[in-house]
Amino acid sequence: MKLSDVIADMILDMFDDETPTVQIQRNDLASQLGCVPSQINYVITSRFTPEQGYRIESRRGGGGCIMITRASSKDNAIVSLIKSIGSEIDEKNARAHINNLNYQSIISDRAAKMMLAVISDNNFRGLPTEIKNQIRANQLKQMLIAYIN
Repeated sequence: MKLSDVIADMILDMFDDETPTVQIQRNDLASQLGCVPSQINYVITSRFTPEQGYRIESRRGGGGCIMITRASSKDNAIVSLIKSIGSEIDEKNARAHINNLNYQSIISDRAAKMMLAVISDNNFRGLPTEIKNQIRANQLKQMLIAYIN
């Protein structure tokens, strides 16, 4: 297991049904795991994004801390992602979003597999890249909306 996966899992384990916000002392977590604090920053900025239903606040002074607040529901996380997609998305980024939703248990394994099949470049052979990415963005948004409903 990669160090970034271990860090993400530790942070996710801090959340429970009663606790929508966790407070992390970056230096303490880094020393606990034997890594540099910037590795903690990397994981937080790449895996705990607004698109994935998280809000990050950094507090300076007195040792400082990072507050991570989880969206109140899985639907909120999906809606945030839909809003962030824009008019185009390439296959790599679409795959990353779907895999992150699945990793966070926001969507099921089965839904993730179906979505990944739909957004694959194999479905858009012969189309210009710009058109592929526009269609892919629309399809991804529609699948996510359907998942909510």
